[in-house]
Parts: sequence; C-alpha cells; structure tokens
Amino acid sequence: MTDDRPTTARLLDLEEHPEGGWFRRMWTGTYAVDTPAGERPAATCIHYLLTPGEHSAWHVVTSDEVWLWHGPGRLELSFGGDATEPHLSHTVVLGSDLAAGERLQATVPAGVWQAARLVDDTECVVSCLVSPGFSFEDWRLAD
Repeated sequence: MTDDRPTTARLLDLEEHPEGGWFRRMWTGTYAVDTPAGERPAATCIHYLLTPGEHSAWHVVTSDEVWLWHGPGRLELSFGGDATEPHLSHTVVLGSDLAAGERLQATVPAGVWQAARLVDDTECVVSCLVSPGFSFEDWRLAD
C-alpha cells in the first residue's frame, strides 16, 4: 500500500480537507457550550497544511477562527466580507517578516468568508483555533 500524501502531511498524520490542503484535529476543549446549532466544544484546534499547487477554497464558518502561522512558507489569508458588509474584503499575509507587515496570526470573525493560498512555492503549516469548536455542520463551501 502506498501513501500518496506529501511528506509533511504524512509526518503530521494529516488527511485531505474538503476545502483543499491537509488537516488533523490536534485538540478539542473539554468543556461544551450551547450554540444555535447545538452543543459544541468550547474550542478546537487543527494543524492545516498547504503545499505548492494547493489552496483553501472560499468557505465560511459560524465561529471565530484564529490562524497561527508555523511556516516555513508564507500564506495569504483572504477575507471576503459577510452578508451585511460584503465590501469588507481584504487580505493579510502570515509569515515571519513582521517589518514588511506579515503577521504571525490573524483572526477571521464568525460568518466572514475566507480563503487561503501560498504566497510562493514553499509549503506552509498553520494551526487553526476555532471557538466555539469546529463542526462540519457549521461550515460551508462557496458554490
């Protein structure tokens, strides 16, 4: 049996993510909270990997999501606004060059569309912390 995952995905035991890239849940909070969609963990955290040629498709989550950069590559995180303020579209770059405006982390507010891509041809690992905790029931890909 062959394992066709990229090396970093294999080393971190990541699986394919439906939005693109690779992921694995690393942590689930021990406390539950009530949400309009039902009970969820207070927070969850995943490792997420993009390799050259991959991107994260436009998607929206009903919870706040904090992206934490690990590198080595840089990642452009695009915000696409929401139903009430679609004009609030902008990007941030996650990376190590703080003097150039890159950030080590960025927060996507609940209900804001988002997508990610590599800035150059170097893979990038991030962690994504979601609160209330992530559920695929609370996530939607763009049409």
